[in-house]
Amino acid sequence: MPNGSERILLVDDEQSIQTLLGYPLRKDGYHVTSALDGREALQRFTEARFDLVILDLMLPKLDGVEVCRELRSRSQVPIIMLTAKGSEMDKVAGLEVGADDYITKPFSMREFRSRVKAALRRSRMVGDLPEQELIDHGELKIDFGRRMVTLRGEETKLTYVEFEILGALARSPGRVLSRRTLLEHVWGDSEYRDPRTVDVHIRHLREKLERDPGDPKFLFTVRGVGYRFRE
Repeated sequence: MPNGSERILLVDDEQSIQTLLGYPLRKDGYHVTSALDGREALQRFTEARFDLVILDLMLPKLDGVEVCRELRSRSQVPIIMLTAKGSEMDKVAGLEVGADDYITKPFSMREFRSRVKAALRRSRMVGDLPEQELIDHGELKIDFGRRMVTLRGEETKLTYVEFEILGALARSPGRVLSRRTLLEHVWGDSEYRDPRTVDVHIRHLREKLERDPGDPKFLFTVRGVGYRFRE
């Protein structure tokens, strides 16, 4: 249930979508701010604090990919991308620039509300984790208390999802975790989600952590099964 102060920025240029999605969110107790184009979305984000951004891919003035890239440069706020098409390119586009999740139109209200609740639950968890665990792999250090990753002495910025996937794998070195297991670890369930979403985040992690992403030393693929962290 909403905690009474959770704020959602809903970005879509179609008034019918604003009404369709905004009404149940407000009914559920969330504070919803609307934006009808990309530039307005960035302005609204500057003016107030938000716990979640729901962002359409196709927007006037500034498209969803550019808005997502700009938001991610400023904040780790959870971002759910709405895509009007079902192609893999549209789904990957949002994930490539830092979206946490995506929903393909048309979608059921049950799926939509499930995604929103999961994203907000993740947002709350970031500030609630008490653990001070530190995993040290020499040149790679993962500080769970501070949610910080240091590579060869330099801090490496990860998104919430990237950090959670890396943490799950690093806590079980040598153990193979399936895509479905990783989905359930990050989002609480794997319902409605394409397991290939994990592949995109793993690729991003390798680009940030590996000297040669094509010849990884930390994150290994086990074909047909999933991924594992080095022992």
